[in-house]
Amino acid sequence: MKMVKKVVLLLQAVWVWTTAADPLKVDGQPDDGGADTLSHSLSLVQRLEVMFLQGNGSDVTLRVETPDADEVKLMAVHALVLSLQSPVLEHMLRVRNGSTLTLRESPECAAVFEKFIRYLYCGDLSLRLEQATPLHRLASKYQVSVLQRGLTDYMKLNLARDSPSGHVAGWYEYALEAGDVSLRDSCLQYLAWNLSSVLRSGEWTGVSSQLLMTLLRRSDLVVQSEMELFAGLEEWISHNRPDGLMAENALRAVRYAMMPPRDLFRLQTQSAVLARYQESVRDLLYMSYQFHAASPVHMAKYFDVNCSLFVPRNYLAPVWGSSWVVANPTRDDRSTSFQTQLGPSAHDASKRVTWNILFSPRWMPLTMRPMYTEAGAMQPTRVEGGRPRVIVTPATSSADFAGVTFQKTLLVLAQRQGRLLVKHIYDFHQSTEENGDFLADADLHRRTSEYLVDGSLVLHVVIKPMYQSLVTKN
Repeated sequence: MKMVKKVVLLLQAVWVWTTAADPLKVDGQPDDGGADTLSHSLSLVQRLEVMFLQGNGSDVTLRVETPDADEVKLMAVHALVLSLQSPVLEHMLRVRNGSTLTLRESPECAAVFEKFIRYLYCGDLSLRLEQATPLHRLASKYQVSVLQRGLTDYMKLNLARDSPSGHVAGWYEYALEAGDVSLRDSCLQYLAWNLSSVLRSGEWTGVSSQLLMTLLRRSDLVVQSEMELFAGLEEWISHNRPDGLMAENALRAVRYAMMPPRDLFRLQTQSAVLARYQESVRDLLYMSYQFHAASPVHMAKYFDVNCSLFVPRNYLAPVWGSSWVVANPTRDDRSTSFQTQLGPSAHDASKRVTWNILFSPRWMPLTMRPMYTEAGAMQPTRVEGGRPRVIVTPATSSADFAGVTFQKTLLVLAQRQGRLLVKHIYDFHQSTEENGDFLADADLHRRTSEYLVDGSLVLHVVIKPMYQSLVTKN
């Protein structure tokens, strides 16, 4: 009965405050019953905020302490409001002794606790990047699910924001700890797809050994070359000085066979890290030199080389592909051409393959395409209202292609917070139509589309040659 009485008194007080302060607002659109709608919701929120800031009618004092009790915060609050928003606080308030409820929080969470409580009253908050994790931790601890989801969305939308020491790796570690799978996967994908820029940031040397190994094992890393990745790893090892086993495992995740022999020789003579741990990767270096010296197809007859060492990542260097800026992508079909090396092995590196690439903004999906008319003639497949499509084909067939398959990878870049980043990656053999969802939600007709950079679609095509006997899933 006491709780019911408090509810009634609170609502009566808020109604008096709102109606006294604001003229009646009438929404001219009647509801299903033909009645108009009266709305004082904004004033209600404003009055609740005043109640929190001034402590009017409070019945509980929150005492927020840090573990070593060197910082204490006192807040006059209303048990009803907190109980309605958080089942955890509702239980703690119900079983408390006295008018004070003591809560122990980490220094980071204590610093933003007032923001958290204000959200329970007002339903909004302002925050900086570094405050997202402690606020998310509080929302999770006290089971304020709406705020928890909102903060997850905020973090996913702000992965590309500039910060002095970086924040994505820290958010990944937190998501891993908190069990937030959606946030964890978004952070990991961002780091992998934009690793070339992450390697040059202040965040790189601070990533954990667990995150480092998770990244090194991926084939979808976007970097200039394997040499760039090795240089980043060398910097990480020099800065963090991990134990020998960790360093060896990390060095063994490098794909040395994707480096030209001249780079391998330079590493062996100039890298202090490789000199220290060379014995642990000697077999990989030896196999890489063999890979470059002989025909890879011939080599596969005698050695077990079916491993990630021989699978290219998404390399941005010109020998692996080409960037392409498609201006006014909704206008008409566009095409261009570029060259890559036949294969990663030095045996094939001097051989060049010319590729033709076609972009069509309105291509009917294969599953919806009527192939023949009643007279038996083939129907055109380029139609108004169709979806974008990219086709990549070799300019000529060649006997040199024997034993080699080509996976095409298309990077779609977008602009976020003023930075160009990889938004999507599509893998296919000839056409993006194989994916089924290529640019499905891009809406290229809308000039404000996040897929457009100054009105253009920015793409990067990567050709990943793999010797057929070496193809493996990674």
